[in-house]
Amino acid sequence: MGLTIGVDIGGTKIAAGVVDEEGTILETYKVPTPPTADGVTEAICAAVSEVSSNHTIEAVGIGAAGYVDDKRATVLFAPNINWRHEPLKDKVEQRIGLPVVVENDANCAAWGEYRFGAGQGHDDVICITLGTGLGGGIIIGNKLRRGRFGVAAEFGHIRVVPDGLLCGCGSQGCWEQYASGRALVRYAKQRANATPENAAILLALGDGTADGIEGKHISEAARQGDLVAIDAFRELARWAGAGLADLASLFDPSAFIVGGGVSDEGDLVLDPIRKSFKRWLVGGAWRPHAQVLAAQLGGKAGLVGAADLARQG
Repeated sequence: MGLTIGVDIGGTKIAAGVVDEEGTILETYKVPTPPTADGVTEAICAAVSEVSSNHTIEAVGIGAAGYVDDKRATVLFAPNINWRHEPLKDKVEQRIGLPVVVENDANCAAWGEYRFGAGQGHDDVICITLGTGLGGGIIIGNKLRRGRFGVAAEFGHIRVVPDGLLCGCGSQGCWEQYASGRALVRYAKQRANATPENAAILLALGDGTADGIEGKHISEAARQGDLVAIDAFRELARWAGAGLADLASLFDPSAFIVGGGVSDEGDLVLDPIRKSFKRWLVGGAWRPHAQVLAAQLGGKAGLVGAADLARQG
């Protein structure tokens, strides 16, 4: 199969891109994300139509944040769009006249990294995305593993603290409440309130108060040596690495790939994640250790992965 289109549905924009068999994006088109479910469907179709005008397209892959059924056709539940058992594949196919594959966005990103990014050369890879929340994907034996009902790898909602922090999913103590961009900001605010003398750089980058701290401030302050910002990253990394150790007990991959906005900070966050992983890996002194790698494709991973999954049908 030749050229396919990948669609990445974001909170503020929908991106469609023409992708070749080597994972190269040839052309992209972006539209704002509408506020309604029907509007999102229309925007997807409009973006696909626009970006395909100069190319012969074989199929379309759509990455959606939410639970996608085992047939990769229906969005069972989407937390940020009012999709409940939404037949997205059928709706889009009827409008654009091309075969469509719908997949969870984190699975798309994982597949993109496995095929064209940091996962190349590995048969067994577990990906996690540290963004606002925590997503993931499972590739075992060179295949994307989705589970019987299509909703595997929702790692962010593994409960790591019984009766812990309330999660947006309705449960308590979910992993993403302790290892995510949202958690990083919470750690920084708590520590800046407790010891403002150690957060001078961090506070100065915002409005001077702990409540004004944002993720971008934490990254910049940590690079400048702010003690509170560095400690916030270490706390996030402690939880992230411990969770990877648990996933190693389940899947025993050769590599973990860490993506998402938080991972853009590179070794600032990855080195302490590796140390935490080593600390909590059961039998770590006597068993091989999976590599903990930085994602390579950045924000393109989901679009590229969706397009490649469409190519495979």
